[in-house]
Amino acid sequence: MVYESRSADAVLPLTQLGEEDKLFQATIRKFAREQIGPHVRAMDEAGVFRKDLIQQMFELGLMGIEIPEEYGGQGGSFFQSVLAVEELAVVDPSAAVIVDVQNTLVNNAMMRWTNEEQRRRYLPRLASDTVASYALSEAGSGSDAFALTTRAEDKGDHFLLNGRKLWITNAAEAGLFLLFATVNPEAGYRGITCFLVERGFAGFGVGKKEDKLGIRASSTCELTLDNCRIPRENVVGEVGKGYKIAIETLNEGRIAIGAQMTGLAQGALNHALGYAKERKQFGKAIADFQGVQFELAEMATQVEASRLLVYNAARLRQSGLPFLTEAAMAKYFASQVAENTASRAVEIFGGVGFTKDYPVEKLYRDAKIGRIYEGTSNMQRMTIAKQLLGMR
Repeated sequence: MVYESRSADAVLPLTQLGEEDKLFQATIRKFAREQIGPHVRAMDEAGVFRKDLIQQMFELGLMGIEIPEEYGGQGGSFFQSVLAVEELAVVDPSAAVIVDVQNTLVNNAMMRWTNEEQRRRYLPRLASDTVASYALSEAGSGSDAFALTTRAEDKGDHFLLNGRKLWITNAAEAGLFLLFATVNPEAGYRGITCFLVERGFAGFGVGKKEDKLGIRASSTCELTLDNCRIPRENVVGEVGKGYKIAIETLNEGRIAIGAQMTGLAQGALNHALGYAKERKQFGKAIADFQGVQFELAEMATQVEASRLLVYNAARLRQSGLPFLTEAAMAKYFASQVAENTASRAVEIFGGVGFTKDYPVEKLYRDAKIGRIYEGTSNMQRMTIAKQLLGMR
């Protein structure tokens, strides 16, 4: 058996979709399996995502799904962004997170919070050739997202930014960064301001690339700002109101992380099903043993439950209805399902599942980040509990 197992076609999602979304999903599925699939292992080992595949994602419209057609985008829906992230993650969660950050974080924030001049300047680039990155985290600012220390000094027609950002996804490839800094540390979250930072701005640098456990082809880097001059027209929204942009964007981004983890779990299940039919012990396929059948049944049930939570949250958001609790539930549950399903898949493969020659080992490593980034599992539980108890 080769690394890209034949089991990739073993199971399709059970959840029903409309015809337009079905066609969209099928297109992404075909692209992921035929174009990305053959390179997954090499990209994971090198820790680099191929530039030609990123270009293909632009050409397919995957980097500007919700961007209106007048700005060069696809004019699609938030739900389609979620579908794309899920389908890519079935094959490679690293590809999924690149598309996720571009669409559900940066493009989403750009369309909601920027002015018309900013949209006309940047959205066509984001839809055609410019990878974007979302820069919030710092060494002392993780779950406590607004404990950041990167300083923005108001100089009238521009701001001078100084500080460091850590664990920034897409940073190695990005040409545009949605970056958060404080104009007044003493004001707490009320000092947070959002800026559009271009890679070529003087004083801005992309530093060390992290050597990670999983999603290795997705770049995660340090950013440095040394008297980085940002024109005042690159402020997103109002000075001191960046916290609102960050909170609302991350609430929506959690749905897409739920989709990424659901796709990962589906990929692990697909591989486990295919292998169980092929692997023979005691004169018959291991899929004929009830113990294996029960494992597969539980895995499939959890994956479908995860998918339903994610789709429900996505549809609520798309309909303009409250979705905070549902987004937290989707992200929390999907990350658990991904880790559990990938672990069980490794066990179904047995000894070979513990080697890098088969894809479930990688999916197991990739799954761990789901419980950490864009809000840890504890943060999701806290959000859910507060909403249930009517606490703020």
